[in-house]
Amino acid sequence: MKLEARIATLRLAETFVISRESQDETEVVEVEVRHGDVSGFGEAAPIARYEESAQSALAWLRDVELGDDPWALDEIGDRLPPGQHAARAAVDGALHDLQGKLARLPVWRLLGLRRAGPPTSWTVWLGDPDSMAQRAEAAERRGFRRLKLKLGGRDALDLERVRAVRAATSVPLQVDVNEYWSLDEALELLPQLPIEYCEQPLPAGDLEGATLKPRSPVPIYVDEDCHTLADVAACADRAHGINIKLAKSGGIREALRMTGAARALGLGVMLGCMVESGLGIAAGAAVASLMDHVDLDGNLLLADDPWPGVEFADGVQLPAASAGLGVSRA
Repeated sequence: MKLEARIATLRLAETFVISRESQDETEVVEVEVRHGDVSGFGEAAPIARYEESAQSALAWLRDVELGDDPWALDEIGDRLPPGQHAARAAVDGALHDLQGKLARLPVWRLLGLRRAGPPTSWTVWLGDPDSMAQRAEAAERRGFRRLKLKLGGRDALDLERVRAVRAATSVPLQVDVNEYWSLDEALELLPQLPIEYCEQPLPAGDLEGATLKPRSPVPIYVDEDCHTLADVAACADRAHGINIKLAKSGGIREALRMTGAARALGLGVMLGCMVESGLGIAAGAAVASLMDHVDLDGNLLLADDPWPGVEFADGVQLPAASAGLGVSRA
């Protein structure tokens, strides 16, 4: 098998703001794995929070040796260099896409899964309460059945933000604080918020998560605290569930392992994403039916998706019914 990789720039439809950064565009790495005359494609969506970049992903990919058997995923995994989970996810996605095309099956069927998962949330980026309420109302009109509100403004307006959105829309709400609350803030705000669950209220590694978990009136899901299978067990002490992202875990195979471990520990499971094209989102959509909650809106945040094929239908991100991941470069 031959691997090729290239950096691509994705431009967002509007500036995306969370507690620690804002962005108008992002760089991803597209991976192509060829076996004979058939190619599989995957996407790496690295972020600086995890000390990864498009350049570091590309450098890592230059050292990848795949061998000749596209079905030998365990052997290939053993040969991969350590680190660079986003790049690892791109290789994993490309191999699954290739396998699906060789078998003439969509990846979700190749894995024995259902096609449809839960409805995806739409991310309402951090802003003033009125603007967040307006964007939430517009998202409901577009057919989104859940909303995720970015909080952590450190300006004493987070409660007002949620209340403004709640007054503007009737869909279920969740919040993502991106590590920007203290324990005291979480204990004060969570009882007042009309939400279904809260994502990563405390900094990653904060031992006070074990204090918050039994006192929170809503489930706590961790994101920055949980990267791979090795992190899942420790999360049971500080959270009710974990957020799995393929670009953070290393791909579909690791996500399946993490899901099984979480279920064994009685943890809920949600599937998240970075800002990604349809190529990255298609890999997530293939395993979305295993999840309790889904947050796969990365491609819907873009000005133009260069890899169309994932269908947004009745609030759900549906993987294609065609072979592989079912997306093609526009």
